[in-house]
Amino acid sequence: MKHLPLVLARLMFAVSVAATVGLPDHPAWAHAFLDRASPPVGSQVAASPPSLSLRYSEPVEPLFSTVQVTNDKGERVDDGKPVPKDDDRVLEVKLKPLPPGAYHVEWHVTSVDTHKTEGHFTFTVQP
Repeated sequence: MKHLPLVLARLMFAVSVAATVGLPDHPAWAHAFLDRASPPVGSQVAASPPSLSLRYSEPVEPLFSTVQVTNDKGERVDDGKPVPKDDDRVLEVKLKPLPPGAYHVEWHVTSVDTHKTEGHFTFTVQP
């Protein structure tokens, strides 16, 4: 009985170590921010890309995420819904053949922890 406090202290330490093993290195409840895009944000590309790929800092929920690409007249040039890739960290959307001009990308994503983020950028197809 006199060793009970020591036993309890060791047990509490073991439980706390066991509880932290396997936790992710990144903080929980983070937001999914755009990490990189292809074509890159603000870039000028020599030819019409077949698709647009957006990589996020965290996995996203594809069902609650959208990507729209429009031309300078506001007409949609994306072709279909975004397809998740790379463990839901990437959304890829096919593009219709793009003539030279500026294109606007608008994205809205919900990360797997339900936080919402959004953004927009442009890229240009050169003549």
